[in-house]
Amino acid sequence: MGPALPEIVIPRENAVFRLDARGRWCNRHGMFRNRRICDHFHAAIRRDAAGYHLRQELPDRVEKVYFPYEDTALFVVQVALGDPVELTLNTRRRVALDPAFLFVRGESLYLTLEGERVKFTERATLKLAEAMEFTPEGYAIRTGERVHPIPELPDEATACGR
Repeated sequence: MGPALPEIVIPRENAVFRLDARGRWCNRHGMFRNRRICDHFHAAIRRDAAGYHLRQELPDRVEKVYFPYEDTALFVVQVALGDPVELTLNTRRRVALDPAFLFVRGESLYLTLEGERVKFTERATLKLAEAMEFTPEGYAIRTGERVHPIPELPDEATACGR
C-alpha cells in the first residue's frame, strides 16, 4: 500500500452546489439537468463526524466537499415491492424495508435507517403507496398478513445542511 493521498476539503459554506428538499442537485443557476452528473454526486455521498460530503478519489488526491442540504441528504429513490420490500437509496445502497421505522411528517414519507433520516422521493412514495392503506388511525402498510401503522410526527423546522 502506497503513501496516503493528500486530502482536499471544501467546507459547506464554500460549496457551489446543494441538495434540495426533493433530492435534486442545484447551484446558483438552478437544478442540475445532467442525469449522469446527478447520479455520480448521489453515489459519492458519504458521512463522517463533520457531516455529509461528496468524496472523490483522484490519482493524486482525495477530495471531500461538504455540501448544504435541505431536510436530509439521503433519499429512497426506488421501491421494489415483494417480500421483503427492497429500497434503493440515492447513494445506490439497497436495504430491506422494516415498516417499524417508517413515519410521515408534513407531506412526506420518511424512514429512519441506522439513526439517519431518509426521505422518500415522490416517485418512491407512489410506488410504496401500492402496499399502503388508510385506516381510521392513519396511514399503514401491509406486509403479508400484517398491517403496520405509520406514525405521523409533528413538523419540525429543518435547517439547510444540519
